[in-house]
Amino acid sequence: MPRTNPEARLRLVATAADMLRRRGMNATSIRELAKAAKAPLGSTYHYFPNGKKQVVIEAVNFAGDKISGMLQKSLEKGAVAGLETFLQIWRDVIESTEFQAGCPVIAVAMEQATNEDVEAAHEAAAKVFNRWQKLLSTSLAEEGIEQSRANALATMYIASAEGALGICRATKDISAFDQVTEQLRFLLETTLKETRTK
Repeated sequence: MPRTNPEARLRLVATAADMLRRRGMNATSIRELAKAAKAPLGSTYHYFPNGKKQVVIEAVNFAGDKISGMLQKSLEKGAVAGLETFLQIWRDVIESTEFQAGCPVIAVAMEQATNEDVEAAHEAAAKVFNRWQKLLSTSLAEEGIEQSRANALATMYIASAEGALGICRATKDISAFDQVTEQLRFLLETTLKETRTK
């Protein structure tokens, strides 16, 4: 039985996240993961004894943690900086992969709940979305926006970014993402200005 190698295990999780953002959950299997990561199939099952369910959940959490860390750091400079960072992350993804990849979290969330594995993956995705929403809404509230509106704005930012990713992948054109970014930035700056003049 192979020894535990944290770096090899992390590489598998990162590869799984990349597969999810490109192919979705149904097209991501342990065998394909091992092949993509250039890892022995046996060691892959060793690292993930609970199979595909475990891999997908860990990949979703990996992606969620990575974005959360970047978002949290940028929010230290204010809500506008946080929003711009969040949007730029996804713009970079869609462009760097030539419109072949999006967000692994939304990819999992869009899968039909046909069994317990998918339902568990949905729960993991929901927790990630809630974490991103909480980070954004807390930052907005700290800048004086009423909490209920801050919650709604944060949800809209996430939903808008995810929707723009889908449009860009379909059209093979970044224009939709840039249009969404411009409108979200305008809305946030206007909202903050109105809040500060009250």
